[in-house]
Amino acid sequence: MADFVLKYADGRGQIHQQVATAGSEKELRDRYSQQGFLIYSIKPRTAAAALASAGLFNKRKKLNLEKFLIFNQQFVTLIRAGLPILKGLDLLAERLTDPKLTPHIKAVRDEVRGGTLLSEAFRQQGVFPKMYVTSVMAGEKSGSLTEVLDRYIIYQRIALSVRKKVMVSLMYPCVLIVLVTLLMVFLVTYVVPTFATLYTTMQAKLPTMTVWLIAIGTTARSYILVAIGALVCAVFVFRWWARKDSARIKVDRMKLKLPIAGDIWLKYQVAQLARILGTLLTGGIPLVQAMETAADSLNTPLLRRAVENAGKSVREGQPLSGSLKASGMFPGLATDMIEVGESTGALPAMLNSVAEFFEEDVNTRMTATLSLIEPAIMIVMGLFVAFVLISLYLPIFSLADTIHG
Repeated sequence: MADFVLKYADGRGQIHQQVATAGSEKELRDRYSQQGFLIYSIKPRTAAAALASAGLFNKRKKLNLEKFLIFNQQFVTLIRAGLPILKGLDLLAERLTDPKLTPHIKAVRDEVRGGTLLSEAFRQQGVFPKMYVTSVMAGEKSGSLTEVLDRYIIYQRIALSVRKKVMVSLMYPCVLIVLVTLLMVFLVTYVVPTFATLYTTMQAKLPTMTVWLIAIGTTARSYILVAIGALVCAVFVFRWWARKDSARIKVDRMKLKLPIAGDIWLKYQVAQLARILGTLLTGGIPLVQAMETAADSLNTPLLRRAVENAGKSVREGQPLSGSLKASGMFPGLATDMIEVGESTGALPAMLNSVAEFFEEDVNTRMTATLSLIEPAIMIVMGLFVAFVLISLYLPIFSLADTIHG
């Protein structure tokens, strides 16, 4: 007999976690399934598992989502064609193009061959998204695995499309900022000190703005390596500090306070949350369990904490819209639309509508903002270059006037 950490949902959707004793995971799963419980996970109670649950070994490998999406498309096609799950895994495990995904799929195949449920086999690998594992579990329980995986594929396609649009929109301004910064550094650390040397040999009286510029340029040239080293160290220190949830929450709060960008960031996160919740509810996952999975899928601790607190309120019988509104983080329009969905019994469809609305709003706001940022960057660069040129050439013009005079 061995001890296992069992996590399951009862008929009311409440999540429970306890330590249970059984001869095997299969025996424990069968025992609780026969009692009508929805098994979420079963983990051996070992020292390594205890350390992992304490967060000491929480480093998690990341999958290539696009290649994982291709695997799921092929997997659904094989199952729909009538192939057993094990045979489909056999065929795909030998033909995957992603070397990082291959060993995990082979391990899943071996676990399924040994009698483990497909969802549990995916969960044991520790690399697959929790939303995916939960969706597969719901598909197994309802007997509609292909339909659930189809919905997951659609969700991932939309999510990747939105993410790519955001990245493409930000790419040009970021490249422009880097080039402008490099140009400014070149002018200040190379061009300005060269002119300073020239004016020193001429022993000319320099205008005040030229003196300031030369002082800045010579100082920057002397300490440029120190500044680069300090910047690199600051980046590493910040990345180390930002690993903690408490630090990430502070960073998230700072993001929210940013003008324009903070509103765009929040709407993007709300759209992602609505998309995940809508997909899980459509797949037959109970609301409380769907909220727990959605919270775990979010990359923002501040919003994750708000969703977890809202999930506790929903478990106590409060409506989803009121629970989200009580957190004070979600836009009023989103909670109002969710309230309408709850009252009409069409919550999953309304959540998808919320996601579509806010994704479109984010796209429109980003396009409008970036269309203003790009000219602003060019104006700043033009003013800086004009200041440098005037400061450097003004003494030359003054000398020319003196000679002619």
